[in-house]
Amino acid sequence: MDRRKFIFKAGLAGGALATGSALAKPALAQSAPEIRWRLTSSFPNTLDTIFGGAEVLSKTISEMTDGRFKIDVFPAGELVPGLQALDAVQDGTVEAAHTACYYYVGKDPTFAIGATIPFGLNARQQNAWLYHGGGNELFDTFLAGYGVKGLPGGNTGVQMGGWFRKEINSLADLKGLKMRIAGLAGRVMEPLGVVPQQLAGGDIYPALERGTIDATEWIGPYDDEKLGFYQVAPYYYYPAFWEGGLTVHFLFNKERYETLPASYKVALDTAAKAANINMLALYDVKNMQAIRSLVGKGVQLRPLPRDILDGAYDSAMKLYASLSESNPKWKAIYDPWKTFRSQSYEWFRVAEYSYDTYVYSQQAAGR
Repeated sequence: MDRRKFIFKAGLAGGALATGSALAKPALAQSAPEIRWRLTSSFPNTLDTIFGGAEVLSKTISEMTDGRFKIDVFPAGELVPGLQALDAVQDGTVEAAHTACYYYVGKDPTFAIGATIPFGLNARQQNAWLYHGGGNELFDTFLAGYGVKGLPGGNTGVQMGGWFRKEINSLADLKGLKMRIAGLAGRVMEPLGVVPQQLAGGDIYPALERGTIDATEWIGPYDDEKLGFYQVAPYYYYPAFWEGGLTVHFLFNKERYETLPASYKVALDTAAKAANINMLALYDVKNMQAIRSLVGKGVQLRPLPRDILDGAYDSAMKLYASLSESNPKWKAIYDPWKTFRSQSYEWFRVAEYSYDTYVYSQQAAGR
């Protein structure tokens, strides 16, 4: 071949590559369909951290797919009430929801295990169980019976024990107390004399202000301050033994989810993980600032009395044993979860607990 002709042709090819005229279009642009979904949240948009988890998912999905897969996010009440998010996904009113699965214990108590149950796992242990301890697989098998697919989409960390209109000094003070409390915690607290109430986040303050309820738990200092509970209930107790690490879930209509291209499923999984990590980190920053603000406003910070914790622990273990006898779906998840919890606690006592106990004691001593 003539050397000059060869160089000339190579130069033409190089120019074509430089201008992009000889490049094939990206595989994504060729094969990825344009899809638009609607997601209903169980949370009001005023609670920017927990509601924001869905916005993180939506933004990440859009950017990962060059805008070809969009998810429009709607706050609680705009499309459906917050506590009906699961139903809306099941019946196809929306394709997705962002919710706490323990809201649906009325359908089956097993919903709570995927979120959190009293005296359960902390946030790190919860993520470990879900992602690598078999939790997601077990919970997805259960959710499939309701026509939905789930992905962890946020964690609040250990929550606060809630706001009380009167001081609580012992187990006896719980008798007849009307308390907004979510998940299985209501069933744990009932034998202790509490009258549990299930209310969505936006309905709590008016009920507390009017005296329809005597106490409420929500999440923690940042959200609780935004909702104004300190204005009508001065006593703030800790910790929420019923929520050691609440996982908030994205739920998808299973039929619609299965029609997605494989790349979109990977994008959803990745975006949900981003939302999960981001929410916990945000709460850890915002709560440490908000608790100082609340105490500065005169809030009376109190630990829950030991006899309440002990009574609640006994009540929880009795409830779990009863559910294991009567509910095969519960037992199928609870038994392996309990084994994981036991082994995780053993490990965390060796490393995390011993480290935390020492450094916190030094900080408390002013060192």
